Amino acid sequence: MNTTTHMQRSNPTHQRQLRGFMAVWMAVTLLVGVATFVAIYLGTGNLGDDGNNGNSNSGSNAAAIVANQSDQEAAPADQTDASVNEVTAQDTSANSDVEAPVSTDNNEAAQASGEGESNPEAAASGGTENNPPAQPAQQDATPTPTFAPTLPATQQTGFDLGAQVMVPYSKDANSMAGTLDAAANQLRLNWVKLQVRWEFVEPEEGVYDWSYLDVFFQSVTEKNLKVLVGVVTAPEWARQPGADLTKHGPPADNQKFADFIGQLIMRYPGKIHAIEVWNEMNLDREWASINGINAPEYVEMLRVAANTIRFLDPNILVVSGALSPTGVNNEAVHDDFRYTDELIAAGVLDVIDCYGAHHNGYNIGPNVPYDQVPNDPAATFRGPFDSPHPSWSFYTTLTTYANKISAAGSTVPLCVTEFGWATTADLGGQYPQYFEFANDNTLDESAQFLVEAIQLMESWGFVRLAFIWNLNFGPEEGFNATNDNVPYSLIRPNYFLSPAWGQIAGMDFRGRAQAQ
Repeated sequence: MNTTTHMQRSNPTHQRQLRGFMAVWMAVTLLVGVATFVAIYLGTGNLGDDGNNGNSNSGSNAAAIVANQSDQEAAPADQTDASVNEVTAQDTSANSDVEAPVSTDNNEAAQASGEGESNPEAAASGGTENNPPAQPAQQDATPTPTFAPTLPATQQTGFDLGAQVMVPYSKDANSMAGTLDAAANQLRLNWVKLQVRWEFVEPEEGVYDWSYLDVFFQSVTEKNLKVLVGVVTAPEWARQPGADLTKHGPPADNQKFADFIGQLIMRYPGKIHAIEVWNEMNLDREWASINGINAPEYVEMLRVAANTIRFLDPNILVVSGALSPTGVNNEAVHDDFRYTDELIAAGVLDVIDCYGAHHNGYNIGPNVPYDQVPNDPAATFRGPFDSPHPSWSFYTTLTTYANKISAAGSTVPLCVTEFGWATTADLGGQYPQYFEFANDNTLDESAQFLVEAIQLMESWGFVRLAFIWNLNFGPEEGFNATNDNVPYSLIRPNYFLSPAWGQIAGMDFRGRAQAQ
């Protein structure tokens, strides 16, 4: 806003006594005139104005407004790159006995753990990251930015690797920076994945709490990591009338969901490189729609979201929500192969850049087709050995997805947004419900399976991105042995590292990217 200062001109007392010094009188008059001119122009702010002064809005850059807003709100005092042992030691003491929030009441500083699986078939799909806001949400009107697109992830076709991370419940910037430093500079990765729960960020329509995302995006940008965000779970205000609100589900208005994704992109312009639209929508606990589990309904929501994503930044990869490998088909759970067929029939391959997939292994390796599993008499979990089914097999699940896409005449690759092998070997004899299979995996075996899976996916040629499940959920969940995220964590109890750590680092995906 321009503020004009009105100045009162003083009438100087001119000495009119002519004493023959006309030259002096003229000099005084001239000086008074110059002084008055300068005072007026300095007071009105117009002296030297070239149209681009700080009070003018005509030269504002909306992208800079968004970036500055984010940086100022997220700026930590004295952020450092902690080692991996320092990463997780700072904020885990209060997380071991927390429960997922039932509602989105912002007045409760609820700390939520990952969700458990309800049946053995879905157990290996792992938990989900819950990060409710710890402070009341605040109104935050984000201007529409104009910004340069992200580095073109859509043009990078080679296989690349990342890991899913969790923002500390404490939202501690140093801890977050340490975790991301571990991903970038110790594991030598190029990508990380973060799950964004719409219900927590916008608990009331138009009211946002960006606090934990601000912490994440400041650190991830400093580490020069690419980001896949998985956007999930509609808030109650956006749900369908009559929907079961005890379960997650889609919005009544797909455009509301797309608008939220647009707000996310605009708040963090150029910092998001891929968006996975929803999660495991073949389970009714993730897709409690009044129309039931419904592939065409999902594809329509995806289409609206994809249009918004590409309008704002066409270089962001659009990834379909990954399915849970189930082997079951009923009202609560749909078989993932059958659901894939339904997605393809509904036109999903025309909407996406990458087909999302999950497979967290059981107690067999990634190279084993489901019908060729050698018997292991020592295995206590007998599913893969006594009841052969594709859902047990990493190899069969992912190759079947790829074959179905190819049979539809498409070259859309897979993005494996969650994969890992759980072990309870260092969890003191405790384990989450339905995780008996994890008791059969030693630390070395789980690491071996993980490394073999990475090598296998790279050799296939039809996997574009893969994300290890997970990097730091163990310490962030207080190494609670009954939390179903903890057995998968690369950071183990007492801050020991999985034996896979050094092998993954040795693959040096980061160095490969820098050499290109």
